[in-house]
Amino acid sequence: MASTVLKHLFFIVAVFAISWIAQASDPDILTDFLVPENSNAINGSFFTFTGMRGVLQSSAPPNFKVTKAGMAEFPALNGQSVAFAVLQFPAGGVNPPHTHPRSAEHLFVVEGSLVVGFVDTANKLYTQTLQLGDMFVFPKGLVHFQYNADAQEPATAISAFGSANAGTVSVPLSVFTTGIDDGILAKSFKTDVATIQQIKAGIGG
Repeated sequence: MASTVLKHLFFIVAVFAISWIAQASDPDILTDFLVPENSNAINGSFFTFTGMRGVLQSSAPPNFKVTKAGMAEFPALNGQSVAFAVLQFPAGGVNPPHTHPRSAEHLFVVEGSLVVGFVDTANKLYTQTLQLGDMFVFPKGLVHFQYNADAQEPATAISAFGSANAGTVSVPLSVFTTGIDDGILAKSFKTDVATIQQIKAGIGG
């Protein structure tokens, strides 16, 4: 009898856990869309974002550049669980290792080619070289990167996110520019303080 009760209890807990995981994204809203406070007349302009105009026609930037259309830039996305970004890479440009804590990233190459990769929680690296028209998914919260290995030609990709506010945590910046003690970093990376300070100077930390 006790065994049967435990089995039923386990089943209920498992169903609850699966249901919670399936819903673990942006909070569900109880209206068609969310209107910012103090907004009066809402029309089609509220649902239109023009910040990408000319991005794909512009020349390659001198450094890696990301143009975002998330909740901060496009308030109509609030509650809609979606966002986009255009990633522009000059020849040899890199988007350094980073994570998106609240969303997976679905990347679509629209110009050139990119070397991409991510590291899972078992510290296994998954990499791929993407060509024009290829897509790649970076699982939610995992460290990943994109690199234009072509020394002559630029590359461009469009990324979609399952959150209006996916968040970005840059590994180099979060480790070396946020005030973590040099001694702690030296021990963590099994090096000396002088090396840590040199790295910080190189990235503006």
